[in-house]
Amino acid sequence: MGSSRLNKSNNGQQQRFGITEPISLGGPSEYDVIKTRELEKYLQHAGVYENQEEAVSREEVLGRLDQIVKIWVKTISRAKGLNEQQVHQANAKIFTFGSYRLGVHGPGADIDTLCVGPRYASRDEDFFGALHRMLSEMPEVTELHPVPDAHVPVMKFKFSGVSIDLLYAKLELWVIPQDLDISQESILLNVDEQTVRSLNGCRVTDQILRLVPNIQNFRTTLRCMRLWAKCRGVYSNVAGFLGGINWALLLARICQLFPNALPNMLVSRFFRVYTQWRWPNPVLLCAIEEGSLGLQIWDPRRNPKDRYHIMPIITPTYPCMNSSYNVSSSTLRIMTDEFQRGNEICEAMEVNKTDWDTLFEPYPFFESYKHYLHMDVSAENADDLRKWKGWVESRLRQLTLKIERHTYGMLQCHPHPGDFSDNSRPFHCSYFMGLQRKQGVPVNEGEQFDIRLTVEEFKQSVNMYTQWKPGMEIHVSHVKRRNIPNFVFPGGVRPGRPAKVTWDSKRSSKLRISGHDQADKSQEARTVVSENERKRKRVEDSKDKLRNSKSFASLPPSMGEVHEDRNPISTGNSCSMKCNGSDVNSMNEQKSEKHDLKSLGGSPCASMDTETNGSVGSKLQVNHSFTSIEAEKLATENIMSGPYDAHHLKYRNQVKDFSGNMKKSNLESSNSTASMSEETAISKNESSTGLTSNGRLEELEPAELAPPLVSAPAPMPQRKPLIRLNFTSLGKAAKASC
Repeated sequence: MGSSRLNKSNNGQQQRFGITEPISLGGPSEYDVIKTRELEKYLQHAGVYENQEEAVSREEVLGRLDQIVKIWVKTISRAKGLNEQQVHQANAKIFTFGSYRLGVHGPGADIDTLCVGPRYASRDEDFFGALHRMLSEMPEVTELHPVPDAHVPVMKFKFSGVSIDLLYAKLELWVIPQDLDISQESILLNVDEQTVRSLNGCRVTDQILRLVPNIQNFRTTLRCMRLWAKCRGVYSNVAGFLGGINWALLLARICQLFPNALPNMLVSRFFRVYTQWRWPNPVLLCAIEEGSLGLQIWDPRRNPKDRYHIMPIITPTYPCMNSSYNVSSSTLRIMTDEFQRGNEICEAMEVNKTDWDTLFEPYPFFESYKHYLHMDVSAENADDLRKWKGWVESRLRQLTLKIERHTYGMLQCHPHPGDFSDNSRPFHCSYFMGLQRKQGVPVNEGEQFDIRLTVEEFKQSVNMYTQWKPGMEIHVSHVKRRNIPNFVFPGGVRPGRPAKVTWDSKRSSKLRISGHDQADKSQEARTVVSENERKRKRVEDSKDKLRNSKSFASLPPSMGEVHEDRNPISTGNSCSMKCNGSDVNSMNEQKSEKHDLKSLGGSPCASMDTETNGSVGSKLQVNHSFTSIEAEKLATENIMSGPYDAHHLKYRNQVKDFSGNMKKSNLESSNSTASMSEETAISKNESSTGLTSNGRLEELEPAELAPPLVSAPAPMPQRKPLIRLNFTSLGKAAKASC
């Protein structure tokens, strides 16, 4: 599809990248130059760059692999009876994508590769048949593992010690030209779904590089963001966080908004913009195009499942899709908190109160919670463990959704993206999930959480694995922080109390204090709302009496007008104004407050009218003494409102029905409903979900979600949980059931 890049005009104006004007065209300051040098030095010491010897080895492996597929396609063309001229013209070609193609791969990273072949070279018989046999006979090829039934079929192996993931795309061409351009939409003509998915990785990667203003600055900053995400435990697509392509797309948008910025400023603006970003506003690098081939694209207007994506990050090539469909409300909350932390650190660095080391401090996962779920996975041999472990890991996201749904969001989950192994136990690994009460909610005395039934339901779904073998087992137990096994810690040694105060420890102390304050304020707010509700009822009763009295018609006009203004129906008409631009933003911004008022019996229209008018009014008042930070925040607000009208991708909070009352829009994203719909749909496909060789779900293909349930509203959180839950009894129950 076409890029949004604009050519340089005759008056020398800078090219525009993306779907909006940039926020700032300012160049780097002396401070930015110094801090960028410090960042580059930090990345060098962190080991994110490969050495020259490894780089040469990778190039040699790719060259050798290209020769192999060319020999392979000539061999099968001769076997299929093609004449000598056709055999001579027969060709296949290797493309790279992912971190290697983006130029941000590190030491030991695998290379994502794609083999493009002609129409007569089939996937099953020729690619997973003849080519697999050729590779298996080569001494330099080890750990060869084909996965033909995966959502994106892949062949995994090591070639001279370099890890390779090889996909296959069969095109409708008799001859594959050596200068083939796979970025053209016509390349997708008459190909199967597996080929579309296989081509998507290369097409997206190449388009990202076309849509950023400065590739070198993009690469340096992306190395930084990848390292940061791994240190902070939010780099994992399968766990419900973001993978490599997601972080690349998020950063590419920042590069478009600040085209002349150096990596230091790009890191700072990354956190500033995404701290302010109001999901589910989608992140787009270019306009979403319909295309001419009829392939399904991401479109919340037409596709019900797209309406429940809570953090849409859209790929920039046809067919455009949401690359972050795995994100849940819990992982979005964690990432949003990490964006806020990063923003605070960058602001502190600007006044020399901290440095880059603070930004990359590892997340203290086993110090952050008092309670954890421990998932212990085991199998009979290494091959079974790899398959079983991959399947279990792909299902852990469903456990998060189940727990938060069954406790009405009162019990929050934080999955650790990695696994841990106890060296004393072969063919075994463990996963952990942090548990905590929802912050800022008053705790009722004696309130407990019992998630035994939820865990049993999860285990039953995991044991539906179609390739299950004897010895494949999973045990789930509750452990307190003091009982976390030592093998999860570096060197198997449990650390003592930290000697120094970290940024996280200081920040958590502030959050605990603010959490108590919020709980007190929420109690006061409920009291105030209850009082306002009583007053409102008294006013309505008075109006009813006045309407029934004979003297109502003789009342002064001004008095009647005052009473009508307080009528919720009249207010509803007032607040059902055209919902676009800043009006939509202000309503999105106040979404949670309105839900609280509705659940407590307040008037939704009255509350929305007050908040919307106040927010819009404040936006219309331009303060010329704005600082650059405030100006950038205002520009970000405009970015989230303007382009989506043009692309018809508005997320309206409320729309006006024919009676003039306000009701929910079909395009409103609901986290609780999203969780239910995602869980229902994926459990429906549990035994048939396509997996890679280790069971991980592919990044760029959204899972099928159930259609929205519009007949019944989502349940509102209760003041007291309907289910009494007990942490302490979970461990015993798990052992008994296992």
